[in-house]
Amino acid sequence: MASPKKKFLFVVQGEGRGHMTQSIAMQSIILNAGMEVCGVLIGKSPQRKIPDFYLEKIKAPITPIESPNFVTDAKMKSIRMFPSVVKNIQNFGTFRNSLRIIDEKIKEYKPDVIVNFYDPLIGLYYLFNKPKIPMVCVAHQYLMNHPEFEFPKGFLMDRISLKFYTNLTAHGATKRLALSFYPFQDSEREHVYVIPPLLRDEVFSQKPTAGNYILVYLVNSGYLEDIIAWHEKNSEVEVHCFIDKKSEHDVEQFHDKLFFHKINDQKFLAMMAGAKGLVSTAGFESVCEAMFLGKPVFMVPVEGHFEQYCNSRDAFKAGAGIYDKGFHITRFLNYLAGYRNTSDNFKNWVNQSRNKTIEQLKSVL
Repeated sequence: MASPKKKFLFVVQGEGRGHMTQSIAMQSIILNAGMEVCGVLIGKSPQRKIPDFYLEKIKAPITPIESPNFVTDAKMKSIRMFPSVVKNIQNFGTFRNSLRIIDEKIKEYKPDVIVNFYDPLIGLYYLFNKPKIPMVCVAHQYLMNHPEFEFPKGFLMDRISLKFYTNLTAHGATKRLALSFYPFQDSEREHVYVIPPLLRDEVFSQKPTAGNYILVYLVNSGYLEDIIAWHEKNSEVEVHCFIDKKSEHDVEQFHDKLFFHKINDQKFLAMMAGAKGLVSTAGFESVCEAMFLGKPVFMVPVEGHFEQYCNSRDAFKAGAGIYDKGFHITRFLNYLAGYRNTSDNFKNWVNQSRNKTIEQLKSVL
């Protein structure tokens, strides 16, 4: 009689798309290894909606749970850290209900392993409930616990805050799988095991071409005015901007060569494959996708978002492109004129992802 399939329960932070796409890639790895994803708990809030592409791609029951999120300024640009802390403390009653749902689903699914994609509530659950189920945490942020990771100079309080939050998400974890732009040795002492980026299958099927337009991806809609202001002075440049903004239309033509698109993951990847380059805030996943497709990146970290500030410097070190404080896209166009595609090393690293990931997952069973 065949032994039952090993079951994995996912817990996914819903802030941004990176953790969601990583969980989709992880699902593919687990299914191909003959194991099962029995359920997904995903963080949500009144400020964000679970994207349709995620609901379509995950082949397991999805349970939304209220989880902490950042507070932005009135212009939807910068992150306000102190108000974020205050608001999330005020919402503790709501999050306590989320912890109850987590407990119910764990008892219902009886998973062999819990895989956490950087959600803090599961860390709190392990702190309070101390379950015996092994937990594997997966995120780029765990690399910042690696003794060889280079933080930007200064920013002491930001470093302390980021490390505290990151350690909270991984409280009780058996292993922390740190996604990295390039290889590191594992740190057994810190329980940090370095693996390549987890890219979705759709990324590997793209056929890059040399297009004549710039692709822009914005999480915070407040930066839209910066793109518009730049394009008014550079109207000869074709720009396609994907933004998380309510609209009745899939695409809106703002200027002759400026287009705004609703978030559509398949369309975004296809257009990235044909773009000159990507302009974006410094989210890890989008930068990795662009690097794999041989597209240079212009990174503008969200104001007050120290993690993205670190990402932009680390990605620059890995050869992804350049960074700036603002959307000075003319500087990026000048950079593109001398750009040479050096993505082979990164592709070789990414192509090791499946083997390295499944090796780490099986080690906790």
